[in-house]
Amino acid sequence: MTSFNDLTPGAWNFDPAHSEVEFTVRHAGISKVRGNFQEVSADLVVAEPAENSSVTATVQMASIDTRNPDRDGHVKGADFFDVENYPTMTFASTSIVSEGEDFTLNGDLTIKGETRPVSFKGEFGGVAVDPFGAKRAGFSATATISRKDFGITWNAALETGGVLVSDKVAISLDVAFTAPEA
Repeated sequence: MTSFNDLTPGAWNFDPAHSEVEFTVRHAGISKVRGNFQEVSADLVVAEPAENSSVTATVQMASIDTRNPDRDGHVKGADFFDVENYPTMTFASTSIVSEGEDFTLNGDLTIKGETRPVSFKGEFGGVAVDPFGAKRAGFSATATISRKDFGITWNAALETGGVLVSDKVAISLDVAFTAPEA
C-alpha cells in the first residue's frame, strides 16, 4: 500500500515507541537547537473516503528534552511554555488532503491557550506487518509556526544585532500507528 486511501477504516492506535515529535529553532542566528517531546498521545480515525479521516494529538509540554537540563527548565517556565498553567499542546485536524504518498494535514494547534490553524505537509510511509502480526502505518510531516502567534515572545538582543531565539519554529513528526483489531 502506498496511498493513505488504502488504510483500513477504523481507530488506529498511536505507537509512542516508534514515534517522534521534534522541533528545531534557530539560536543566536547562527545555529539550530533541536528538541523533542517524550510524552505524546494521538488518535487516528481512518474513514472512507480518507479525506474524512481525523487526527487528534496531545503533547505533555513538561516532557521537553533539548539535551540541556538548564535550557529545558527555562523553556518549561513562564518565559516560554509556562507548563504550570499550560501543561499540554494539542492538535485537532480539520481536513486531510491526500495525493498518493503525499498529504496535507490541516488543523488547529493550541499552545499556551492560543489556537491557530496549521498545515503539515507530509508523506505516507506505507503499511507493513511486523513479526508479531501487527499491521503498522507510518507518516512523516512538517510545519513551520511563528512562536509569537502562540504568545511565546521572550527573547534577548544580541550585541551583533538580531535576537537569541528565532520566531520561526519547525515542527517535525515521524509517527506510527497500528491497525484496528479485525
